[in-house]
Amino acid sequence: MPEYQSFADFADNRDFPLEGCKSKLNDILNIEVLITAFKISPSKVNKGNYLTIQFELDGEKHVAFTGSEVLSNQLERYKDKIPFKAKIIKQDKYFTLS
Repeated sequence: MPEYQSFADFADNRDFPLEGCKSKLNDILNIEVLITAFKISPSKVNKGNYLTIQFELDGEKHVAFTGSEVLSNQLERYKDKIPFKAKIIKQDKYFTLS
């Protein structure tokens, strides 16, 4: 019988849906969380993209959704550092990592 590869050996984690309890960014502002994954997808409502962030807080998985371009750009720039701890803060009219 031929030997076959396992799906887990070649699958990209970004192909899997992110899981966890839904949270609002405003509920976790200024709280350190462990960012474990993210996904950027085209928005079905607005022009542009929306960001899904998966994070852990107190040992539980959560997901949050936002259209924040700043957060999207930061996570894309530092994706090779994930998982990492960060706070999401609000500066004027936008969210950013701290």
